[in-house]
Amino acid sequence: GLATKVTFLPRVFAAIPAMSDDEQPTFETTESGASQTYPQQAGEIRKGSYLMIKGHPCKCTEISTSKTGKHGHAKAHIVANDIFTGKKYEDLCPSSHNLDVPFVKRTEYQLLSADPETGEVSLLLESGNCKDDLNLPTFVKVGEPTDDDKKVVEEILKGMEDGKEVIVIVQAACGEEKIIQVKLSDPK
Repeated sequence: GLATKVTFLPRVFAAIPAMSDDEQPTFETTESGASQTYPQQAGEIRKGSYLMIKGHPCKCTEISTSKTGKHGHAKAHIVANDIFTGKKYEDLCPSSHNLDVPFVKRTEYQLLSADPETGEVSLLLESGNCKDDLNLPTFVKVGEPTDDDKKVVEEILKGMEDGKEVIVIVQAACGEEKIIQVKLSDPK
């Protein structure tokens, strides 16, 4: 009946070949301690897929599978970058092995203000409230900001200077959030 059909839905998504970022199915998760990841077989990970490596949400940049010997199991060798820091991680595991895949959500917000000195950013929520818990992506907790981070900040500050309406795209996964893209438009 219906109940069994429903449980298979996430698998159907998982089997779709890697899509461009804009077409990724978005999974809404509730904040009530709901799972931040779901299982997926290593053999089904594709380039562009998200997965967890050593507790970091990553995006796969390359994957290769190798058969080990006559009776060995196929192994998947996965190279991926942390979606927040850009740091490279690698994983080697049997293709039949289940990996954790993070739920990654993207949200667009209108930027109200950004302070290049402190890195503080104020975003407008649909409810009309302000979201003040994010920083410019060059203000990183760990490591160095990536070139993309620097580019995003330049675009934000230039857009504000030019009096444009600045829309930022915030990527969220595993309780972390980061501004990853900017859209500028002329104020209405």
